[in-house]
Amino acid sequence: MSYYKVLGFEKEPFSTSPDPNYFYLSREHEQALTNTLIELRLRRGLSVILGDIGTGKTTLSRKLIQELKVRQDVIFHIVLDPSFENENMFLRSLARNFEIPIPEAQAPSSLDLRDALERFLFQKGVTENRSVVLIIDEAQKLNEMSLEVLRVLLNYETNEYKLLQLVLLGQTELHAKIMNIPNFFDRISFIYTLNPFSLKETEEMINFRIRRAGYQSRMHLFLKDAVVEIHRATHGYPRRIIMLCHKALKELVMRNKSVVSAGIIEEIIQNEMRAGWHRKDPLLLKNSY
Repeated sequence: MSYYKVLGFEKEPFSTSPDPNYFYLSREHEQALTNTLIELRLRRGLSVILGDIGTGKTTLSRKLIQELKVRQDVIFHIVLDPSFENENMFLRSLARNFEIPIPEAQAPSSLDLRDALERFLFQKGVTENRSVVLIIDEAQKLNEMSLEVLRVLLNYETNEYKLLQLVLLGQTELHAKIMNIPNFFDRISFIYTLNPFSLKETEEMINFRIRRAGYQSRMHLFLKDAVVEIHRATHGYPRRIIMLCHKALKELVMRNKSVVSAGIIEEIIQNEMRAGWHRKDPLLLKNSY
C-alpha cells in the first residue's frame, strides 16, 4: 500500500509532476495566469513570465493549457525545450507541431518555412478567426537566432491584432537576453515575475494540496510550527516546499505518527545537511535541482 493511502489520501498530495489540478494559485500566480489569458483573448502578441527554478512556471504553463483546451477558437502548442541549432530546425519544428504540410523530400529553405507559417497564421487567424498560441517553457534556453525567428513571426499581424500569440516562461536570465534585443523587448505586451511564497501562502498551498488529494480529517496534518519551519527551510520556493512535505509524510508513516511537527522537519533538514544535500543560501537554490 502506498504511504498516502495509509495517511488517508486518495492520491499522492505532494508529487512534483506539473499537475494543474494540484496547482495552488497564489496571488502572483493568479495575476500571471489571468493577465496572460486576457492578452491571449485580445491577441496582443507577446507575454513573458519570469521566475527562478521552483517558482511554479512549468505548472503555470500546464494550467494555461488546461484553460485553452476548453476553447474551440484556439490552436496551441507548447515547446518544452527550445534548444535549436539553427533557424531551419526551429521553423521545421514549429511547422511540424502545428501540422503545417511541408514536403520534407524537398528540404524546404527557411524562407519557404516562414512563408508556410505566415500562410497558416493568416488562414487560422483571419479566415477562420482562431487564435494560434505558442507556449515556450524553459525560454531562457532560447538563443539570439531563435529570438529573432520569434520576432519575425510576431511581425505577422492585421491592423487589429497579432496573428501569433506567444507566451515565454523562463528563468530570470531570460530578462537580460531580451533586454539586449530592443526590437524584441518592445513587442512585450505583458511581463511578470513570480516570487517565492510568503508564510501564509506556504500554509495555504500545503492545505490546498492535502485536501485536493482527498484528506478528510479535521485534524491539522501539518502543525503551525512545522509550516513555519518548512517556510524557513525552503525560503518559500514551491518545488522545495512540495519535496520537503513529501519527505515529512513518509516520516509519519515510518514513525507511526499522525501529525508533522517542527521537530520532524528539523530532523529531515539536519539529516540532509549531514549528507551534504541541503543548501542554506537561497541564492544557490536555483542550482539545487
